[in-house]
Amino acid sequence: MSIAWLTVLKSVPWVDVISNAPKVAEGAKKLWGKVGKTPEPVPSSPEAETAPPSLSSLHERVLAMETAAGELHEQMLASSELIKTLAEQNAQLVARVESHRVRVMWLTLLVVLSGGIAVTALTLLLIR
Repeated sequence: MSIAWLTVLKSVPWVDVISNAPKVAEGAKKLWGKVGKTPEPVPSSPEAETAPPSLSSLHERVLAMETAAGELHEQMLASSELIKTLAEQNAQLVARVESHRVRVMWLTLLVVLSGGIAVTALTLLLIR
């Protein structure tokens, strides 16, 4: 099981992931800045119909469209905030994975050196 994970981790281009993480976070921040400052869109005029609608039906349609546009704007803000949060979490995750990768590399080196010292000590004991 761990070999499969090791294979997956080795196949990931970590240099590219790490170098692009700040760009992703910055792009999400820019998106959030643009969407958060954008006023709610003004609904466009309805298309011409074959029979002229009454004033009350037009008023109801306009209110419904304004409500729908407001809901869509709120959803867009929520989505943008989520994207920003996910991008920041991704950047933190990449930084932690990189630090763990370096730590594992050092621990592997330490184990190899310890094994070499143990084999050398065992060999010297057996020679005597």
